[in-house]
Amino acid sequence: MKNDRQNHLLQIITEESIETQEQLLERLRARGIKSTQATISRDIKELHLIKEPAGQGRYRYAVSAHRTKLNFADRLRTIFRESLLSAEYAQNIVVIKTMPGLAQGAASALDGMNITDMVGSLAGDDTVMIVMRDTESAATFTAEMREMLR
Repeated sequence: MKNDRQNHLLQIITEESIETQEQLLERLRARGIKSTQATISRDIKELHLIKEPAGQGRYRYAVSAHRTKLNFADRLRTIFRESLLSAEYAQNIVVIKTMPGLAQGAASALDGMNITDMVGSLAGDDTVMIVMRDTESAATFTAEMREMLR
């Protein structure tokens, strides 16, 4: 049902110039899909819809050019959370253990998170080594990773 509604939303904004959530609700109702403004608002966020200029001071909903990149980043974060087994640190180096074969996906997710104090990462099959700027940032980062494990 959710996927169907979101597919209709994408189709509607492709076919028409839609300026408001109310217009989206009306178009969905015309297609026989009942929804609420709150649901539409969540759909807009999940679909990464943006408002782009439509001319004459008006704006319309459109699909963000970054949508594919954002969806990919979300998937990598999910892989990271699901693959994490343990996290330890020594001085400024953090070692993360993952399920076999998932270290590279986890490292890619970490690289995409733009972690301020992370200098870089190196991944094997089931281990990711992360170089942090200092011991304090390594300790903080490790604590955050352990919290994820709970």
